[in-house]
Amino acid sequence: MSNFQRPGLKKIETFLYRESGYLDNMQLRQWIDMFTASGDYWMPVSVDQQDPINHISIFYDDRDLMEIRLRHLDNPRSHSKDFSIRSSHVLANICIDEFNEVNGDCTVSCNFQCIMYSRDQQEIFAGRCNYQLVMQDGHYMIQRKRVDLINCDAPHGSIQSYV
Repeated sequence: MSNFQRPGLKKIETFLYRESGYLDNMQLRQWIDMFTASGDYWMPVSVDQQDPINHISIFYDDRDLMEIRLRHLDNPRSHSKDFSIRSSHVLANICIDEFNEVNGDCTVSCNFQCIMYSRDQQEIFAGRCNYQLVMQDGHYMIQRKRVDLINCDAPHGSIQSYV
């Protein structure tokens, strides 16, 4: 027997737009709070990378590492306070790829473009995001966010904030 109805695309879109809004406004506390306690954020270094544990990644942050990054960014003596980071995310082709009717969990994907500006330089990132969303207390939380850059295997400078 089904406990959950498939969520409307509008509900998922609103969730993803809120997430990108937190990133664009550097509201990293709110962004991190969208992840489950065991959630992670992964950006593979190759197109066909199967896992973040046995291979190098551009980055692979669990909640503990996200919290450490946030503390470093928020520290008043941090060099990151010397310059601002601005970004603009655009999401498209949002799809609910899988849905579990028993517990409401789902996988969602979307295309994205992100422009970041910092230290008088602008960078453009583009690719596809894949989310594993789990239902907790009646709302969605991110279990895993995987960002596949279209140029993941190209040289990259230091990525100053989350994409």
